[in-house]
Amino acid sequence: MPEFLFDVSNRTQIEITGRDRVKFLHSFCTNDIKKLQPGQGCEAFVTNVNGKVLGHIFVFAERDSLWLESVAGTATTLLPHLDRYLITEDVRFADRSAEFAELLLAGPQSTELLERLGLIVAALPRYGHLTNGTATLPLRSIRRVDWLDSPTWLLSIPAAQRDEVQRTLTQAGAQQATDDEFHSLRIANGFPLYGIDITEENLAQEVGRTALAISFTKGCYLGQEPIARIDAMGHVNRQLCRVELGSGPLPTPGTPILDKPAPDGKPIGTITSSAWKRLGDTDKPLALAYLRSGFAKSGSLVLVDGHAANVL
Repeated sequence: MPEFLFDVSNRTQIEITGRDRVKFLHSFCTNDIKKLQPGQGCEAFVTNVNGKVLGHIFVFAERDSLWLESVAGTATTLLPHLDRYLITEDVRFADRSAEFAELLLAGPQSTELLERLGLIVAALPRYGHLTNGTATLPLRSIRRVDWLDSPTWLLSIPAAQRDEVQRTLTQAGAQQATDDEFHSLRIANGFPLYGIDITEENLAQEVGRTALAISFTKGCYLGQEPIARIDAMGHVNRQLCRVELGSGPLPTPGTPILDKPAPDGKPIGTITSSAWKRLGDTDKPLALAYLRSGFAKSGSLVLVDGHAANVL
């Protein structure tokens, strides 16, 4: 895999300020915001009272603010939800999505590429970040996210300087890549997108990000009771999984998954997104899908639109 560069400037960036910002956000998402120090970050879900997912977010703590990053459209859905609970707290939200572009750099040598350009990032852990760039790379921040199957870096850039940064990175060896390539890599790595693989119909534990996005020791938050109850039960009834088909065509979202061939086959899941995986000269479809818990384990054999498929 080369060093790929994706333009993800349509994603949402929200700045949260005010002295009560940490306590407030901590009360409305699944991960431990209070433990974050400047330069640290985490992944989380914003849930409703029933533990259903209203947003899949990435939170980055800075000295005087929290930055919330997510898919396009997040501000129009999450900000009204959070504002509904804002009474006397000193918390202010600002949608900065139009002010700052975002590029995603991924690849086995991406860390070395950034360090050659003067960014000392090798020691950053997942969701660690720096709030400065260099003369060569005028960034607002650089965040290690590792969403793809290699070191992955999210660069926030003043919108007017996006082209300059993009040009510098491609001249340093990064290859501009397409949306299709992004979806192929994210699906291969099991990285879901809200609005595609996750909706407000999903319980937080169904998404398969529990280890990264849910704290079971942080205390009370909206949706905590049903999430804790599911944890005590030991499992959810369905789980988001990666599925590899032996042949095409690409299954479309909503395609049912069966446990055996028709007419005896029973529905056990549904495709949410798919992309091609290139193996030598042969293309194979990859997909993300929700499967009943009994089939949501590596090695399970299922049927997708009549084609044999393997759960990864």
